[in-house]
Amino acid sequence: MNSQQAAAAAAAGVSNATIFKPLGFYIRGFSSLQQNDYYFIFMLVLYICTLLANILIMSIIWFTESLHTPKYIAVFSLAVVDISYSTALIPKSVDIFIFNSRFVFYDPCLTQMFFVHYFSAMESFALSVLAYDRLIAICFPLRSNTLNTNRRMILIVTISWTVPFIVVLSMVSLISRLSFCRSTTVNSYFCDHGPLFKNACNDYSVNWFMAAFYIVVLFFIPLFFILMSYVCIIVSLLKIASKNGRMKAFKTCTAHLTLVAIFYTPLLVTYIIAWVNVTIDTDARIYNTSLSSCIPPLVNPIVYTLKTEEILEQVKRCITKRKIGFTR
Repeated sequence: MNSQQAAAAAAAGVSNATIFKPLGFYIRGFSSLQQNDYYFIFMLVLYICTLLANILIMSIIWFTESLHTPKYIAVFSLAVVDISYSTALIPKSVDIFIFNSRFVFYDPCLTQMFFVHYFSAMESFALSVLAYDRLIAICFPLRSNTLNTNRRMILIVTISWTVPFIVVLSMVSLISRLSFCRSTTVNSYFCDHGPLFKNACNDYSVNWFMAAFYIVVLFFIPLFFILMSYVCIIVSLLKIASKNGRMKAFKTCTAHLTLVAIFYTPLLVTYIIAWVNVTIDTDARIYNTSLSSCIPPLVNPIVYTLKTEEILEQVKRCITKRKIGFTR
């Protein structure tokens, strides 16, 4: 190797070792939607309704002693996740696009990335915890009170909060090893992990792996557990001789099944398309991901209120008390 080749190799080594950390990122958002302000105002309305609905269901569970059961500990956890998920995503998106603050500094961008992806994964885990509750209640009805105690449910909920925290923290931390010497424009409506790391000018294969690991471990495995739970539930229901008994038992699962379908369907479409390397229009992807992020946290408490007799009964009691109070 001559001196010029050695110098070139040394320069390449320095270049590879240097991390070009930008001041921040530019959030592109929609490219073809002209009046996108109205869309994000719509998201803001959804956010306010989400807060009110989830605070209502949390208050009912908190102040009703008869609802201090494993099932409603899991429902309470889901409501906390719903509020947190919406809060991590919507207010910042409204600030970015309505108030035209599309440039987000590096550290706040990674902070938002962590919380959005963390609480998105928590939605998945919260639904799997509720599937566990239904599995125990229907498949082991005589032992459900000993198998699924409040203490055990609190432990399960704690674990369900911890596992996504570790995975998402590892995934977001790996962004710091990337150099952004080309574009710093993020083709999404928030500091999205995938569109952001793909802008790096050094090797991001580890980030690709962590993105795939995140999807498989925090979404596909919980979904597989939910599906297997309902296979076991259906087998148990078929053993019930009475048709009315089967329908009554299955009715307790309808609220949960509705939430699973609403949450997982758009996510599966997005991830499967990305997995097979089919190009999807940026605006279409933003529509899909934003609606799938905003609607489930709003629908969850509504479905549980309308589909769950215990909570619906408490809501009716509150309304009755208010009417009596107004008539006096």
